[in-house]
Amino acid sequence: MHCHHEKTIVIDDRVAFVGGIDLTSESGDRYDTNDHPNRRDLGIGWHDACAKIEGPAVSDVAEHFRMRWHEVTGETLAPVEPTAPAGGIELQIVRTVPEKIYTAVPRGDFRILESYLRAIQGAQQFIYFENQFLWSPEITAALHSKLVNPPRPDFRLLLLLPAKPNTGSDDTRGVLGELIEADDDDARMLACTLYARSGPRADPVYVHAKIAIIDDAWLTLGSANLNEHSLFNDTEMNFVSHDPDLASQTRLRLWAEHLELPIDELPRDPTKAIDELWKPISKEQLERREEGQPLTHRLVRLPNVSRRSGRALGPFSGILVDG
Repeated sequence: MHCHHEKTIVIDDRVAFVGGIDLTSESGDRYDTNDHPNRRDLGIGWHDACAKIEGPAVSDVAEHFRMRWHEVTGETLAPVEPTAPAGGIELQIVRTVPEKIYTAVPRGDFRILESYLRAIQGAQQFIYFENQFLWSPEITAALHSKLVNPPRPDFRLLLLLPAKPNTGSDDTRGVLGELIEADDDDARMLACTLYARSGPRADPVYVHAKIAIIDDAWLTLGSANLNEHSLFNDTEMNFVSHDPDLASQTRLRLWAEHLELPIDELPRDPTKAIDELWKPISKEQLERREEGQPLTHRLVRLPNVSRRSGRALGPFSGILVDG
């Protein structure tokens, strides 16, 4: 089954928005703040992200919309107006277009997956993902290889996922089990989630963002989940940048929010931040949850998968569910 899962806006061929935020109030208000308060209509908090883009890359977003509009309506829109340079950050628009759906792209376009795989394979110090799902066999295999053959002793893989994804919980659980086994107790991998606190109560924050940062040198943000639907079957759009300042500043801003610390108090070394902050905080909060105590921090470690049958379920189920 194919659907339009991308979330894009183009205004006058001069400004574009690309990200993971659905433009809908269905299932509740998606408005997000750093505190991620519980939304009564959703029953959870929400964490999402979107990028505002100006400059020549806007033309690529507009051309994609123009192509889709023509395919659906038969109407040819006016040519996209070239966009003047804006700022000093270079970025590329990448997308998923399934094969045999659009006559303009009969063989499809799978550059989101290609860009992820290249970046993972080239990672040296750390990989950081925020995503709704982690089902993709291709992504899993690349991460597995990195954990089995780490490029250096202090290599880290950090994952931020929902506590209970709305579909495919067993699929993500199975993949996490595979990666935990590949890590072989070397503490290179950590998977966490978020909770919003209000007095003694703690509500899960639904991680809907689709962000990846690798080595503070590569950043992608968009609509693509790490499952087969987003990487093969649906229309999706991300941007990719190799700008170190953008990557590092985005990571620090996100980590400051999740760790509930000012940016200037975060270690600049990502491995040190993971080992000295992410790991002890998330471990303590998981223990508090398991003991029925109120949380004192929003960051909670995801429980490890212990049953081997559960580990095997995820990849198999992911193939079936994703199609």
